[in-house]
Amino acid sequence: MNYTENFEGIKIDVQAVDISISDDIQQHVRNSISKLKRHASKIDSVDVYFKEEANHSTDAKKVSMRVGIPGNDVFAEDKGDNWYEPLKNVEEKLRRQLEKR
Repeated sequence: MNYTENFEGIKIDVQAVDISISDDIQQHVRNSISKLKRHASKIDSVDVYFKEEANHSTDAKKVSMRVGIPGNDVFAEDKGDNWYEPLKNVEEKLRRQLEKR
């Protein structure tokens, strides 16, 4: 499932390989971006990647997120047993990177 949307002037590109992303997860991604906007003056785009690794019994779900900002982009990824925990951890990692700028 791949989709692109414009959220508050930010292009969001979500790629999920052979996975269907629920509306609740999509809203969670939007909420994360809203929180990250507080720490960056201008966000152009956000790329979100969801991947389920079949050969792992634990931490099979992987979330990666790249935030396009002027200068070098920031990137973070995390793994977990469900989509919410790694998404929250990725948001926290990105927030720390944006605060350092």
